[in-house]
Amino acid sequence: MHRRQAIHRMSAAGLGLMLDPALNLLGKNSPRRRILFFTKSSGYEHSSIKRNGNELSHAERILTELGTRHGFDVRATKDGSVFTPENLKGYDAFFFYTTGDLTQAGTDKNPPMSNEGKTAFLEGIHSGKGFLGTHSASDTFHSVGDAFQTQALDARDPYMQMLGGEFIRHGAQQEANMKLTSAHFPGCEKIKESFRLKDEWYSLKNFSSDLHVILVQDTKGMQGSDYQRPDYPATWARHHGKGRVFYTSMGHREDVWTNPTFQSVLVGAIAWATGNVNVKTPPNLKTVTPQAETIPPKPAKE
Repeated sequence: MHRRQAIHRMSAAGLGLMLDPALNLLGKNSPRRRILFFTKSSGYEHSSIKRNGNELSHAERILTELGTRHGFDVRATKDGSVFTPENLKGYDAFFFYTTGDLTQAGTDKNPPMSNEGKTAFLEGIHSGKGFLGTHSASDTFHSVGDAFQTQALDARDPYMQMLGGEFIRHGAQQEANMKLTSAHFPGCEKIKESFRLKDEWYSLKNFSSDLHVILVQDTKGMQGSDYQRPDYPATWARHHGKGRVFYTSMGHREDVWTNPTFQSVLVGAIAWATGNVNVKTPPNLKTVTPQAETIPPKPAKE
């Protein structure tokens, strides 16, 4: 066995131990789903998805290994030209860890998505495919307008209308409290009422009124002006036409990707988004985060 192969297998085995051995959210008789993991950076490129040559990035490798363990296939790519109507037929869900306007080559210079590809991708979700986004998926295809103001639903980018929330800014990395508001959502069953995690936390806006909020950003005690606001959604699920959409702001730090709670939430979300698990996801935005749209004022130039 080559050394690289041995390291890869050891890594996969190690990651497997991080999840509860009883966690089998995709089910023995469930269809094996195909996930397109898109990690193009037209804006800022995060270290978790930065590749070294042709080797998969940290996040790409972990999601692929989780798929091997839990029964779904992952194709990781930074090539936006794969978004054609014909190619998209081969996938059950799309998973984005992206930044910027993906129809532009941008920072990483990888081929961009065409405007037609963006339309086909969004139509695919509306017609029943799943979507999952981590962290900077909300820092992608921004709506036109002031970042520190909310936009009316019809003024938001179609991608943001699908996602259900939009990035404003972030402060310094810090440990913060995540409050669980949907204990029945797949992958969350063993999470207690809350947990603490160090990450780069996004301040968000433009929330869809139909969000099923899973985790709430507890802003009490957080450092920085971006978090001087009432609690707001950090992880949610919603329906977009016939499609199922999931987003979490977690995932900036590489050690978050090896965190067992984060992995459990991801695997559960994939099971739900691809239709292998069915749970009720009623809107609860106004109940669990009634002041979510109260956002911090635009800061003075720093």
